[in-house]
Amino acid sequence: MRSIILAGGVGTRLWPLSREYYPKQFLQLDGHSLFQQTYERAILLSGQDGIYIVTNEIHRYLVRNQIDELGYTLDESHLLVEPEGKNTLPAIGWAMQRIRKTDRHATAVVFPSDHVLGDDALDQICAAEPIAKDYLVTFGVKPTSPHTGYGYIRPGRKIAVGSVVEEFKEKPDEKTAKGYVRRGYLWNSGIFLLSVDCFFAELKKYQPAMYAALKGNRDPDYPALDAISIDYGLLEHSEKVAVVPLDAEWNDLGTFRALYDTESHDGEGNVGDAEYLSSRNNYVHAPGKHVGLIGVSDLIVVDTADALLVCNNRETEQVKHLVNRYNADNDPVTRFHRQVHRPWGSYTVLEGGATYKIKRVTVKPGEKLSLQLHHHRSEHWVVVSGTAEVELNGETRFLRKGESTYVHSGAMHRLKNPGQIPLEVIEVQLGDYLEEDDIVRFDDEYGRT
Repeated sequence: MRSIILAGGVGTRLWPLSREYYPKQFLQLDGHSLFQQTYERAILLSGQDGIYIVTNEIHRYLVRNQIDELGYTLDESHLLVEPEGKNTLPAIGWAMQRIRKTDRHATAVVFPSDHVLGDDALDQICAAEPIAKDYLVTFGVKPTSPHTGYGYIRPGRKIAVGSVVEEFKEKPDEKTAKGYVRRGYLWNSGIFLLSVDCFFAELKKYQPAMYAALKGNRDPDYPALDAISIDYGLLEHSEKVAVVPLDAEWNDLGTFRALYDTESHDGEGNVGDAEYLSSRNNYVHAPGKHVGLIGVSDLIVVDTADALLVCNNRETEQVKHLVNRYNADNDPVTRFHRQVHRPWGSYTVLEGGATYKIKRVTVKPGEKLSLQLHHHRSEHWVVVSGTAEVELNGETRFLRKGESTYVHSGAMHRLKNPGQIPLEVIEVQLGDYLEEDDIVRFDDEYGRT
């Protein structure tokens, strides 16, 4: 069995923890990220050689770096980087095309990379493999409440494993959700089990243009594919769709309410490190800060280096609308954290003004930045940990802890870590324009020239 991991989402409902350039599947709130947990789960089913990952350009190095952290090496041929987001059906179709090249009769399980899933689900997924020859298999979770944030599946006629799908239902209002729960509907988990044969047969029938783009061995003209979900594009049309109940822990962690529900609570229903006086059912995430709550209930309090969110526990679905307001003002607070991850490491903005910016730059062992120059700013580098190899206008020198160098605007330069420990550099930028698009790259290990 192969595994397909969908890792391209840029969800907005967990802002300010989740940002466009560092979304929830990569957040390491408590140990391994959801993406890393999904990858290790897929290894149990498929082995490392049987995993295919679909992501986008801005997350490709997060994928690589987080797999490296687990001690594995990514097979670049199994990493499919979308030139633009096209929803789930093109992403799954492209991965299934790659799988078909090695085995025309393979079966693949499709995992979202941002869900919590208990390991006991894997045996249930494997048990459904026999029906995947004849059905597109989706997995349904028995509802624990009339949740309005999930889609629902109505099971129909029983088959060898699970049931034929009678109907898919959109996210309902609360009254409708209560009726769905009473009538035995299941939450749509977004996990699928697909055989190459059945998937492409149904794709040919209901999405002939996409089938034509994927039927050969050459990668498709991805931007020309229709942007459509597998639910809308295939499952809601096909008469060969089955649902198998998953009796396992599952949560898509789509909101702070979902995070609250999955964490351990104190005797008053509070979650998070804070002092609570006469306060109940609150969620607090504010690492590195002392937080006190007095006489309040049902609050979400999330604090990061550059943003603070306070909202009612029952209104967490509204966070996406708040993000839309910031996006309308082109505010970068929805795109980046103070710490920005790059393929070579990361940088953290410590302080900034109109004509200066101070960063802490961390370069992983053996990695190097691009050979580049800036037109509008100069940079002063001070090494605080490790050894830096600095290339400046064609000359190379080494800087150790406490040593520094100055890079004039217009000078061609590159920073490398030749050592075995992370290199940390304080970078002071001076100039009349300090944005990241003032970079002209001449050579780059990561194809960004």
